[in-house]
Amino acid sequence: VELVESGGGLVQAGGSLRLSCAASGRSFTMYAMGWFRQPPGKEREFVAGISWNSGTYYADSVKGRFIISRDKAKNTVALQMNSVKPEDTAVYYCAARSREVVVSSHWDYWGQGTQVTVSS
Repeated sequence: VELVESGGGLVQAGGSLRLSCAASGRSFTMYAMGWFRQPPGKEREFVAGISWNSGTYYADSVKGRFIISRDKAKNTVALQMNSVKPEDTAVYYCAARSREVVVSSHWDYWGQGTQVTVSS
């Protein structure tokens, strides 16, 4: 099983960025997919998740700015980041777990991460 993130980079505050994650090695139809991030010097934190039946969940810090979506046929999940802020700077990780979203780190599979840097 492999999760591969893409789309990270440098963006100015107020701008937008779209992260993608491609999953392979098994079917993720019955899996929740999620995004976590780890800011410099801080612990990894939940950002957004989408359950096996497409329920969506967001951290309060990104609600109204970020949108998570998935394409089950392609085994992909995306995170559209709008109105980004310097505090969104972090390594962003894609994750997958059976069925439901949880905000803890108890997910079954993780990607390697992609760096997002927001300049002020």
